[in-house]
Amino acid sequence: MSRRRPRRDAEDGPEQLALPTPSAPKTMSTPKTMSTPKTRTRVIPAAEQAARAYIARRAKPSVVPGHVKLAFTLDLPREVAERLSAEAIREGVNLEAVVVDVLTKGHRS
Repeated sequence: MSRRRPRRDAEDGPEQLALPTPSAPKTMSTPKTMSTPKTRTRVIPAAEQAARAYIARRAKPSVVPGHVKLAFTLDLPREVAERLSAEAIREGVNLEAVVVDVLTKGHRS
C-alpha cells in the first residue's frame, strides 16, 4: 500500500511557479543594404540523374552484386498474366524471372 504525501499548506508558497510574462515580439528592421530575396529556379535533372535518385530512394540492395530489389505491382490483363505464367512453367523458372527477361529484351540503350 502506498503512502500519501502530506498536503502543502498555502503558507508554504504557491503550488505552481509563476512563469515570466512574455515580452513584446521583436520586430526585425530591414537594413536598406539588404537586397530582395532571389527566386529560386528549379533545375530539372536529366533523365539518368532522376532515375539514379529514384532507384537510390526506392530500391533495396540485392544479394546479387550490382543488382537491386525493386518491388511494384503489375495490373495486367488475365490473358497476359496467364501467358507469362505458362512461359515460366515451360522454362522451369518463376514468374519474376520471365518478367525480368521480357523487360531486359525490351530495353533499348
